[in-house]
Amino acid sequence: MIPILDLKAQYQSIKDEINEAVQGVLESGRFILGPNVEALEKEVAEYCQCRHGVGVASGTDALCLSLHALGIGPGDEVITTPFSFVATASTISRAGATPVFVDIDPRTFNLDPDEVEIAITSKTKAIMPVHLFGQPAEMGPIMEIANQRGLKVIEDAAQAIGAEENGRRVGSFGDVGCFSFYPTKNLGAYGDGGMVTTNDPALAEKIDVLRRQGSKRKYHNEVLGFNSRLDEIQAALLRVKFKYLEEWVAERQRVARLYSALLSQAGVETPYERPGVRHVYHQYTICVACRDELRIYLQEQGIGAMIYYPVPLHRLKLYADLDYPAGSLEFSEQAAREVLSLPMYPELTDDQIQTVVDAIKSFCG
Repeated sequence: MIPILDLKAQYQSIKDEINEAVQGVLESGRFILGPNVEALEKEVAEYCQCRHGVGVASGTDALCLSLHALGIGPGDEVITTPFSFVATASTISRAGATPVFVDIDPRTFNLDPDEVEIAITSKTKAIMPVHLFGQPAEMGPIMEIANQRGLKVIEDAAQAIGAEENGRRVGSFGDVGCFSFYPTKNLGAYGDGGMVTTNDPALAEKIDVLRRQGSKRKYHNEVLGFNSRLDEIQAALLRVKFKYLEEWVAERQRVARLYSALLSQAGVETPYERPGVRHVYHQYTICVACRDELRIYLQEQGIGAMIYYPVPLHRLKLYADLDYPAGSLEFSEQAAREVLSLPMYPELTDDQIQTVVDAIKSFCG
């Protein structure tokens, strides 16, 4: 069996350090917003080339608190991609604003800047690009549009910690960067967790206040806030894993290069890397017309494969009232029909990769 992801293998490689970190927190008696959270915030912010990091309870909360801190609410529109996890759009809706979906670049699966510009109206308040599967969205043109039109930019970097465009890390382009530490992420906790990065000290303070029920001092609440704090055990675990992040990214890139070389004549479309970007390969995602049949075949061979995302957000029942007809966002709908993510993790061996590739070639042959 070759799973889509093997978290047990990762744990075994750092087991002693993980156990020691957990024991240290248990013995300290500090469990919420303690020294490990503070240290992790500084470490991740610096890594992302930002001045500030604010640990929160999840990647979803990172988006939610950022929207609130930027003053986005009823009557506002936020332009984003329909080819993403539902939290990208649902957090916009939770803020009382309206998600405006525009199509993707069919090669990268990321927001198409040309489509963004067309969709701007007098109600547009922000753009929320997603760095999908570990590849940066086209932040150069997106930021140019935002700066020209006076729009906020919220980077959904949940899948892309460490990814770069022209040497600049994701999470440092927009007003805020939003990261997830869900266990499956490249830097994953053993539970939920997230972080907001920003270069704006006032914005960092607003998010800090919002995560603490709207207070700077306990029992002196100033605004309507949230209970969204990164806990100390998860932060301690993440600090252990953070030391290995660059090593793990390099291994993910190794796996991706080998997949692409071996699949070059297999009848599938392999991932496209934009020039000047550092793709961190949260997922290795191919495109194939007979996707559903291939997935079933791989499962029969004991090979894990996942579909992200089978229903584009504009076609969800949740957003039926926005009235996007079938076919209105062509490339997003095509991706939803054709993408398939293969096993991807740093511990994947060359023999395992070859087994996956042989199975694909056998099916497509």
